[in-house]
Amino acid sequence: MAKTEYYYGVHSVESLLEQEPERVLTLFTLKGKDDKRLHNILQLAAPFGISVQPTARDRLEKMAGLPFHQGIVAAVRPQPTLNEQDLDALLQKLNTQQKAPLLLALDQITDPHNLGACIRTAAAMGVDAVIVPRDRSAALTPTARKVAAGGAEKVDFIQVTNLGKTLAHLKEQNIKVVGTLLDEQAKSIQDCDLTGALVIVMGAEDTGIRPINQAQCDEKVYIPMQGDLQSLNVSVATGMALYEACRQRT
Repeated sequence: MAKTEYYYGVHSVESLLEQEPERVLTLFTLKGKDDKRLHNILQLAAPFGISVQPTARDRLEKMAGLPFHQGIVAAVRPQPTLNEQDLDALLQKLNTQQKAPLLLALDQITDPHNLGACIRTAAAMGVDAVIVPRDRSAALTPTARKVAAGGAEKVDFIQVTNLGKTLAHLKEQNIKVVGTLLDEQAKSIQDCDLTGALVIVMGAEDTGIRPINQAQCDEKVYIPMQGDLQSLNVSVATGMALYEACRQRT
């Protein structure tokens, strides 16, 4: 039997109840806490008969793994991990809907806070799926979900065995692969056509996109900056790149 997971934080639990209430087993609320946001969560849970247990602060911290749980923790049935086959199914579905896919691939993003922030931005910008390698990547942990602030329930999170092979597979399906990096051959992202079927590849601030994955990029772009800084936090850069894609696509 799969091990129960614990989600915490107002936005994370609220989004879960809105999107997948059947996965929620029990809600643990901070004993004595009484505020509007908590009432809204309890109202969402009520129609599904979900058990609610007032709980001491120290027990909530133990379940969440840290003190920043905002007074709410949910015991949840684990969600099956999505993989390459699920990505193909998603692309087939989008093709049936005659919608050009917008995908985000993250290479070497090992900090769950950065991963969560990228997922939050991806959800806000209408990304269809976030793709990461199984190795050298943060997983969709409760911390990542909390930082995503509900975005993790609104965009598919797909783990693949080999990111380079996945990018090559996407290219075979006429999906353009655009990598963001500092390179003499790169051009301003504003001068790159980001309309149509697209996957944007982002690398970590310090290590960037691995060469083996750079080799799969149809185009390499950089984000123009006016100041003296040479790099941006990956979640910030992701937001800027996805915004430019959305601007062009609309």
